[in-house]
Amino acid sequence: MEGFLVILGLGVAAMTLAAILWSIAFPDRRIWPPKRYTTLTPFLVWVPTFTLFGVLILLGVWGWADLAIPSWLRFGVGLPLILIGNVVVWMEVSHFGVPQTGGAKGTLRTEGMYRYSRNPQYIADIGIVIGWMILSAAPWAMVVGLAGIVVLIAAPFSEEPWLKDKYGSAFDNYSPRVRRFL
Repeated sequence: MEGFLVILGLGVAAMTLAAILWSIAFPDRRIWPPKRYTTLTPFLVWVPTFTLFGVLILLGVWGWADLAIPSWLRFGVGLPLILIGNVVVWMEVSHFGVPQTGGAKGTLRTEGMYRYSRNPQYIADIGIVIGWMILSAAPWAMVVGLAGIVVLIAAPFSEEPWLKDKYGSAFDNYSPRVRRFL
């Protein structure tokens, strides 16, 4: 079962990364963000996302504390990263709404955590993944988690040209003032 989860997690990460890289290379035929938000879009966005996070959780539970990471680090760093990351993600989702977070056109958000980073949700997701990797101290969660982090780092590079197209001068004025990540 553990082997299946590793293959599933790495497969989802690889397919998602391929879609992002395709979108970067061929912006006129991009996959992410979607050209049109349809009733199918939430499934195409959220099924891979929740599958990857679900696999990470299961691998972490399966290999709980297999690596020799001190408890003070696991609980003193890993757990706070998970908690803070969730607060940031869900706070921003509550401002955007689930559809816009999943690629629907809305308004350009420059308030809240977006004052400090153009991608605070991705940074928070990376914090959650790193936190879980540390907390669980599970070898396969580390492997799949690193693949997930690569996807999260790549995603803004396919989104920013879309944001420029959708929001024009508003994005042009915002992006030089605020860093992409931190």
